[in-house]
Amino acid sequence: MITLEQRAEILRLYHAERWPVGTIAVQLGLHHTTVQRALAEAGITEARQRRRPSKADRFLPFILDTLSRFPKLCASRLYEMVRQRGYAGGPDHFRHVVALHRPRPAAEAYLRLRTLPGEQAQVDWGHFGQLLVGRAERALMAFVMVLSYSRWIFLRFFYGCAMESFLRGHVAAFASFGGVPRVALYDNLKSAVLERRGDAIRFHPTLLELAAHYRFEPRPVAVARGNEKGRVEKAVRYIRDSFFAARSFSDLEDLNAQAAAWCSTIAASRPWPEDRTKMVQEMYLAERERLLALPGEPFPTHERAEVSVGKTPYVRFDRNDYSVPHTQTRRTLVVVADPERVRILDGTEEIASHPRSFSKGEQIEDPAHIRGLEQEKRSAREHRGIDRLSHAVPASRAVLLSLAERGLNLGSATAALLRLLDHYGPARLEAAITEALAKGSPHPHSVRLILERAERDRHSPPPLPVHLPDDPRIRSLAVRPHSLDGYDALAENTENDTATADATKEDTDER
Repeated sequence: MITLEQRAEILRLYHAERWPVGTIAVQLGLHHTTVQRALAEAGITEARQRRRPSKADRFLPFILDTLSRFPKLCASRLYEMVRQRGYAGGPDHFRHVVALHRPRPAAEAYLRLRTLPGEQAQVDWGHFGQLLVGRAERALMAFVMVLSYSRWIFLRFFYGCAMESFLRGHVAAFASFGGVPRVALYDNLKSAVLERRGDAIRFHPTLLELAAHYRFEPRPVAVARGNEKGRVEKAVRYIRDSFFAARSFSDLEDLNAQAAAWCSTIAASRPWPEDRTKMVQEMYLAERERLLALPGEPFPTHERAEVSVGKTPYVRFDRNDYSVPHTQTRRTLVVVADPERVRILDGTEEIASHPRSFSKGEQIEDPAHIRGLEQEKRSAREHRGIDRLSHAVPASRAVLLSLAERGLNLGSATAALLRLLDHYGPARLEAAITEALAKGSPHPHSVRLILERAERDRHSPPPLPVHLPDDPRIRSLAVRPHSLDGYDALAENTENDTATADATKEDTDER
């Protein structure tokens, strides 16, 4: 669009200065077709005829005839057709020629659609950018339902537009209205229409279950007929400008609380389009009485998915890991989730329940599950300790068996014997255990006292503790002691060699 000043200047330059259309366009910074349109509106029809001859002029009859029969034929295909007939011009100028002469469809007139109170609601999604939740970036989608008669708006935000969120939007909207409209109007989104061939429509089976539960009729609009649900389209634009623009919120719950307050105040107090002396809230109160009654129970909207548990006691759901009892590893379980909680089932038995996280890469754990796994691992460590003692000190089996018969704690006894094994070695511990068994006192304290008394009798310093690396492969390694007789023979050979060497040296000195 050009201003009145620009239009007057175009006419002045054309009549007074005799400037051609191209010069006027260049000097005023306008497109030449804009200048031509301004002159044509002033009644100067010859302005469009003042142009240079074109190579396409002699092909115009063929172009016009082809476009009349095939109005949507693309310019590139038409260009190849005229080239075969001798056209020598370039493709860019030819596209301009086709655009000037392509027949325009006649403007379509639309009837104003009117509905009865409680008859119809229009439903749509609106995309409001991305939202960072923890370490995850989630799409922020707005579910919008508008009662067609009163223009009352229901607004609820979700992370994404999955089928479960689509169902939750319906359930929350019907509960907010206090009733159900007879018809729900959709465009051809996948949550409503799975397949369409002309008038043959295959609805989403879950949507049909929802419609049967609330007794309304799902009805899609015709293809490329967004005007048929223009009320929800206008509502989405109104939400963008009046509610969401420059709004701050802490989380999704806060945003939905603000949206509910906005729907019942600002959006409800706007004038009713059919009669601007009335308000939307006033017409909504009249329409609500015409809605269908709600069923006894709301439609179930839980997410349900089968998950596999690997070697670690966690299941992966919606990009996060949730703990399960360690007895459930290598199993297939079922996750049932809503926006607040994630429940994990084994058949019909609930084995875990966690608060839901919409971040990613999180580990949501139940401390009881972790304690159970730690206790099992501790028990396994005790068994490994008993196995190590049995291999290194065979006599320890009798001590542990005697303790078990008396109902004493094997874990602490095993730990005590392992400490003695690390301090004194397997041979001395074996001898001390044998002595304790002979005295009828099979207990780690008795074994320790026997070892300490033997150390005092030999007047030897206490043994230095052996600090093994914290590696289970080393700590569980059982090493049988080697006989020291070989070392005694080696020591005798060394003494003989030393005596021979001393004798040889004395004989050399005498000489």
